[in-house]
Amino acid sequence: MAARIEDYALLGDTETAALVSKDGSIDWLALPRFDSPACFAALLGTEDHGRWQIRPASPIRRVTRRYRAGLILETEWETDEGTVALIDGMPQRDDAPNLIRIVEGRRGRVPMTLDLRLRFDYGSTVPWVRSIDGAWRAVAGPDAVVVYTPIDLAGIDHSTQAEFSVGEGERVPFELRWHLSHQPPPAPVDPHRAIEVAEQTWRDWADRCTYDGEWSDAVRSSLTVLKGLTYHPTGGIVAAATTSLPETLGGERNWDYRYCWLRDATFTLLSLIECGYTEEATAWRDWLLRTVAGDPGKLQIMYGAAGERRLSEHELPWLAGYEGSQPVRVGNAAHGQLQLDVWGEVMDALWAGRQAGMAGDDDAWRLQKSLLGHLEGIWTEPDEGIWEVRGPRRQFTHSKVMAWVAFDRAVRCVEQLGSDGPVDRWRALRAEIHQDVCTKGVDARGAFVQSYGSTELDASLLLIPLVGFLPADDPRVKATVDAVATELADDDGFVLRYLPDPAVEGLTGHEGSFLLCTFWLADCYALQGRRDEAVALFERLLALRNDVGLLSEQWDAGGRRMLGNFPQAFSHIGLINAAADIDRERTKGAA
Repeated sequence: MAARIEDYALLGDTETAALVSKDGSIDWLALPRFDSPACFAALLGTEDHGRWQIRPASPIRRVTRRYRAGLILETEWETDEGTVALIDGMPQRDDAPNLIRIVEGRRGRVPMTLDLRLRFDYGSTVPWVRSIDGAWRAVAGPDAVVVYTPIDLAGIDHSTQAEFSVGEGERVPFELRWHLSHQPPPAPVDPHRAIEVAEQTWRDWADRCTYDGEWSDAVRSSLTVLKGLTYHPTGGIVAAATTSLPETLGGERNWDYRYCWLRDATFTLLSLIECGYTEEATAWRDWLLRTVAGDPGKLQIMYGAAGERRLSEHELPWLAGYEGSQPVRVGNAAHGQLQLDVWGEVMDALWAGRQAGMAGDDDAWRLQKSLLGHLEGIWTEPDEGIWEVRGPRRQFTHSKVMAWVAFDRAVRCVEQLGSDGPVDRWRALRAEIHQDVCTKGVDARGAFVQSYGSTELDASLLLIPLVGFLPADDPRVKATVDAVATELADDDGFVLRYLPDPAVEGLTGHEGSFLLCTFWLADCYALQGRRDEAVALFERLLALRNDVGLLSEQWDAGGRRMLGNFPQAFSHIGLINAAADIDRERTKGAA
């Protein structure tokens, strides 16, 4: 069985990612990209679906982990024989992906074991493995992996194994490199030097952070996660490193998040801009221009890391799923949905980038005007909404609010940046949408509801004051915040997205508390001057992070554990923005 979600740490080279457990097992790795078929898929099956474990041979008395810099991980184990560390990292690649593991003796002499099970295509294909010139090479179809190490390896029952020991001051390196099978294997590198360079690269990137508030360590850690989920060659940003980690243990709510949602990416960009990373904002803007070029009516809510449009969803029946959660899905059928909020999020991100000093671009503005022209004709339509329900389309209130945001930011671009456009028409549309939401999106008690005509709450409506649709002290906003905090909160005060309803979702079962929504609630408390409540909730959320500062998508209050894909950009975005907003409101109060 795979480890608990919170027992994993993230490795990455800003092109793909791996998850490694506290016992030194890499149970997830897709090569060469985030959304490629995994060669280690034990996370969603068994060890025979691929993993790479290095650990002490005897029982471990204590384990501690930390990131040395960026996503370079150090795991230290204490045993009866001594202390040993494992340094794991994925340096930014030159010509091929490179996973480096270095075993370092700290005290005594510790016996170690290695178990490497390469399985291509999500654990379905056992490769042909052989030793060539002192290196181990695994080949199947288009994929090949070469492993370099001074340790003697042996093939046993479709696995590669080794036993060795390491004494104080000794270091034993391992290097795994992927390549196309019809090409020669890439040459080995100096693993020690490669890790040193990677650490310095991460430190240089971290030094660009402009946030210096009360929660600096937590914010910088979350920024590192967001950087790790960025696809460096194109500037695209994926929502998470994994597929099919369940929102309900044993349930069907298992989705592939290794793609670039426009919504998630824009939220990520807003967080990066907040902390001074305008270079990433410019790269994403350029990715957007390339990706959505063409007919604005064919705008998708998500794309592949390089802008691919076809993300067909299918199931992998040979994988039992994380703790039996089936089906395991690859691809995502939601890419064909209509989600009106995306227009607002794109406009908001590009506006924020300009405000932060990102240079203007005529092509970007032409694209924005084209998108606005299309939105003008469809904003009244029902859609699947921010949560990508698989039930019938509805008139979701949040979707209309974000349509308002789209035209509001367009008006600001004209008024404050001197951009050209039909500003009078945009002002009129902004006013029309605002009136529509305030008339149809509020129930008898004066709170905003999930969709027009319903009485259900939705945590996405916490964004109303955060995007400037209404001030935080508006009675309708107050009523919404209080209702969400009362009716959608679990016993710990963490917020559900909404109450499950098969008629809305098209799904059965339930899910955990949604961490991003809970950060939004802390944001709203701060904007309403309820700083003590904001800080208390924010600190409880920080306490959910694992030992290396990572958050998944959701929290299971009953089981006291993480749920959903991991690490989740949304959750770390919420952390960064809530920290900044609480700091800002505190500064205002002190002025």
